Amino acid sequence: MPVHREIDIVAARREGRALASLLGFSSTEATLVATAISELARNIVLYAKQGEIVLGLLNDGNRRGVVVVARDEGPGIPDIPWAVADGRSTSGGLGLGLPGVRRLMDEFHIASEVGKGTTVVVKKWKR
Repeated sequence: MPVHREIDIVAARREGRALASLLGFSSTEATLVATAISELARNIVLYAKQGEIVLGLLNDGNRRGVVVVARDEGPGIPDIPWAVADGRSTSGGLGLGLPGVRRLMDEFHIASEVGKGTTVVVKKWKR
């Protein structure tokens, strides 16, 4: 789903929660997924101005889960270790940011190139 404005953040969050619920995630787990999506989508709006959130189902033998891909062609992140360290905020806000997303989800992968954009892939497995 495309992400350009605040309303897109809400829509992505809602879709993520619905997908997690469909898989049988608890209400708490579905909220964690929705919160991570909200943070990733907000980063797209704040820093890249536009991008997309792609949601998918995971099936790994006995485990099922949700994968979230946040992708943009924005300015990129020059120092990934700094950006994902706890307590960092480039927006000056109180949001969870990338460190919070990393804590909320079971798997976290980020790739970024300055001037070309950023892709974050996170996964949450049903407990």
